[in-house]
Amino acid sequence: MNTFNIEQLQTELSQKNPRIILKKALELFDNIAISFSGAEDVVLIDMAVAIRKDIRVFSLDTGRLHPETYRFIEKVRKHYQIDIELLTPDRDVLDSFVKNKGLFSFYEDGHQECCGIRKVEPLKRKLAHLDAWITGQRKDQSLDTRQDIPEVQIDSAFSNAEHQLVKFNPLLNWSSAQVWDYIEAYQVPYNELHERGFISIGCEPCTRPVLPNQHERVGRWWWESGAKKECGLHAGNLKK
Repeated sequence: MNTFNIEQLQTELSQKNPRIILKKALELFDNIAISFSGAEDVVLIDMAVAIRKDIRVFSLDTGRLHPETYRFIEKVRKHYQIDIELLTPDRDVLDSFVKNKGLFSFYEDGHQECCGIRKVEPLKRKLAHLDAWITGQRKDQSLDTRQDIPEVQIDSAFSNAEHQLVKFNPLLNWSSAQVWDYIEAYQVPYNELHERGFISIGCEPCTRPVLPNQHERVGRWWWESGAKKECGLHAGNLKK
């Protein structure tokens, strides 16, 4: 798919309903998968299985997730009767990192190195074998890094000269309230941590509940200053 076609597709899908975007993505690509971790992603799974039963889903198992998150993954697998591929870090790289820096170096050095090993590298390995992927990104998740992303794009972070990767963001223009309205209306499974004040849920050491009216990303990497809180999975969102 060349740049011209992507631009044409962006125009076609701009401001469209998530189901329309999902249907188009699944029609255009056989070698496509949904990235699953949070509430938004289960909404996508719920919509996608109604379009195509043989959807492919993967999730990042960093080894540092909450017990509730592991139970959530299993709940989703059973609810939709789907396979969920768990991506894990390179064992040798992770062992060396932990041996040299311990288990909590990110509180001093920042989260990028740990996220790079536990999340970005496994994702990169997976995406190298896909033609397209579907994410639950929403504009209102970050006023600094997610305002300019389109419904469909060439993934600049994971594409290269030999492999062009397309990324779909069907829930781009939905609010958190719309996500939760859908979850309630369609009885979609969700992570029990949401009932305890967690909104954006990542690894256990790096996630905490937020107070009423606080932005959801405040609970991620709270010890770091600045609002540009991306772990590297959507590095293309960061303005140079």
